[in-house]
Amino acid sequence: MNRESVLVQRPGPTASVVVRNARLLDPAADIDTTGDLVVRDGRIGGDPTGLHEIDGDGLVVVPGFVDPHVHLRTPGREDTEDIGSGSRAAAAGGYVAIAAMPNTDPPVDDAQDLVRLRELAADEAVIGVGFICAITKGQRGSELTEAAELAELGAVALSDDGHPVSNAAVFRRALQYQHLAHLPLTLHEEDMDLSAGGAMHEGAVSARLGVGGIPAVSESVAVARDIALASYEGARIHICHVSALETVEEVRLGKARGVHVTAEVTPHHLLLIDEDCEDLDPATRKMNPPLRGANDRDALLAALVDGTLDCIATDHAPHGASEKELPFEEAPFGVTGLETAFASLYTYLVVPGKLPLEVLVERMSADAARVLDLPVPTLADGAPANLTVLDLGATWVVGTDGFQSKSRNSAFLGARLTGRVQLTIAGGQLAWQR
Repeated sequence: MNRESVLVQRPGPTASVVVRNARLLDPAADIDTTGDLVVRDGRIGGDPTGLHEIDGDGLVVVPGFVDPHVHLRTPGREDTEDIGSGSRAAAAGGYVAIAAMPNTDPPVDDAQDLVRLRELAADEAVIGVGFICAITKGQRGSELTEAAELAELGAVALSDDGHPVSNAAVFRRALQYQHLAHLPLTLHEEDMDLSAGGAMHEGAVSARLGVGGIPAVSESVAVARDIALASYEGARIHICHVSALETVEEVRLGKARGVHVTAEVTPHHLLLIDEDCEDLDPATRKMNPPLRGANDRDALLAALVDGTLDCIATDHAPHGASEKELPFEEAPFGVTGLETAFASLYTYLVVPGKLPLEVLVERMSADAARVLDLPVPTLADGAPANLTVLDLGATWVVGTDGFQSKSRNSAFLGARLTGRVQLTIAGGQLAWQR
């Protein structure tokens, strides 16, 4: 299937609007100017005459964000999220495209599952939604799925996210079949023997709290193996939610050797550390991989700036309140992130001068699209309108106004953030307006 067609969005009226006198920022297209942004009949540019006008003074228009790693919980846990609610949460966070992971109940591992999800998205999704299918049947790590058939039917990528492909021979075969299916393999990296029984980062904090630890090496050794196999097979891999300094070093070495490896990092791993887990609140602080040490966090930011880490992904993982009220070690892993990603990173990294706004926008938009070969949003004339209007002066408290997501397990619940999405146009349609 054409990569332009793997994203599915419900049909609707095209947007026509002009944003007057705003900053227009598209680093990938070398656009940074002040002026009017016209959208007519769902495309950028054209005659502004007669269009609804928005006063853009103090606003910034950027290409819409893309998230290569979200969980929409469909099928099986629609009580915590579904395609409609997840896509609305994404639009509220400035996203114009997202890719949903397959570790649902049951996992998305065959043609029938994929076709059904794409049909649902065509009815429910307010932005472009793509679906990642499992690498192995049932995500059990033993028998490969029909990658070529899934590719033909519109799969975005293949992943056993939530589980590593622990058997090296099985993973090697998946890399070999990649040359036929041409789908990226997006990988949850974890040595389950090393991390077994852990609930947070292994270190001084876990020892003090008496909580089982997950060592950083459980991630980095898995990454090292998979980079070596990708190199041997001349294949392509994408590393999910990098959390550790040692993993950054493995990715950097792999890229230096010419291996086709890309990697993502989440807002919570860029901003929070294991010391933030002192209150043992599983709703806001328990995720896998876990929050690690300050040295890890600093290495992640440096790697994001220099491009070793290619993009930002939220790993948006909704859970019900009752699940997250369990004791820390018993509660499920995962936090939401679509509605807070930009604002949290802008507040804690851009405002203090640790990360240029231009880099943040590129890592959340063009670079995030490229890791999965998705269409790159742009402000260039004639392009389909996939854009976000930001008010960088707006302040807000996370959770005060509720969430578009069905779940509230945000890592930044209660935080006062600066920067907010005012408008999102996705696929030429109005997807969100505050």
